[in-house]
Amino acid sequence: MNISILVFGSDRFFATLPDRSRDRSAFSVEVIANLDQVVSRIQNAPPDVILVQASLDGSMGLCSWLKEQTKLSWIHCILLEDRTHVLTERSNRDYSWESEMVSAALCQGADAYMWWLPENASFDSSAESTAQENLLLAQLTVGLRKAQKYRDLIRTNDLLSAIALSDALTELNNRRALEWDLPKLIHQARTQKTPLSLIILDVDYFKKVNDTYGHLVGDRLLQLLCARLRHNLRFQDTPFRYGGEEFVIILGNTTCEEASLVAKRLNRIIGDEPFVINNTLSIKVTISLGTACLRNDDDAKGMSLLHRADEYLLEAKASGRDRVIGCDEYISQQPHLRAVSS
Repeated sequence: MNISILVFGSDRFFATLPDRSRDRSAFSVEVIANLDQVVSRIQNAPPDVILVQASLDGSMGLCSWLKEQTKLSWIHCILLEDRTHVLTERSNRDYSWESEMVSAALCQGADAYMWWLPENASFDSSAESTAQENLLLAQLTVGLRKAQKYRDLIRTNDLLSAIALSDALTELNNRRALEWDLPKLIHQARTQKTPLSLIILDVDYFKKVNDTYGHLVGDRLLQLLCARLRHNLRFQDTPFRYGGEEFVIILGNTTCEEASLVAKRLNRIIGDEPFVINNTLSIKVTISLGTACLRNDDDAKGMSLLHRADEYLLEAKASGRDRVIGCDEYISQQPHLRAVSS
């Protein structure tokens, strides 16, 4: 894995770095001398290691800021002390002063603090120059290890999140994922002033399938049904297994009338053709669906929206199953509600 290095420093400072650290075939290296630009670059594409020129304005503040950012604090920040007056004072001070300087830099946010002696400095020696180069390369190795561990951790967390938010049987998102996604989608819809609707659907008489053919056949039927649903949804539609044989589909940028059309199409797609379980068994099932759209008085978590769709689903099941009932259809079927709405 190539290490990504961001240098907050001047081109002249960059030229003093070891040749191996500037090898663009081994490292991905970028040099930026402007503080605002370097902050923007870190936020948009975090590097593995950042080398900070101490003599540049804002250098220590950048190290401190970096450690205050929870999602960026893993970046290995190396502060290279090149300020002439500090280097001069170092030559006249003892080890305790040098230790205090290192401690102060680390406390303020740097992961490493190194003396960076200019090549033409009278107090420089070939041995010390070689030592500082070797130390810098060792710190780059530390940064690489940290970056690798961080990426491994992110991959593990992503895997665990995917497992936690996925339904093992149907491979749809599960109820926990719905409770996570719905508030975010509601916030997005309200911020962008776009409609949002959802469908709750239930497989009619599914218990009879389990009682007649067994749970393994019932599980296979749910898998086939979900595959058919998934292949017939639009790109803005997100399906979830809500529990048992009940499913929720969030319909982004969709009005109540449009949601009803989607629901009717799904009802037809599921009911028109039987599901082939094996060479000897095909099962025909139907679904009942309830649709609801987001209202201004719905809560931010979407509980009232879900409840309203569930009420329409219950109405669809009570009135004969294999049908869609939503806010628009329900109003059209109830004379007293038509009068109130008109």
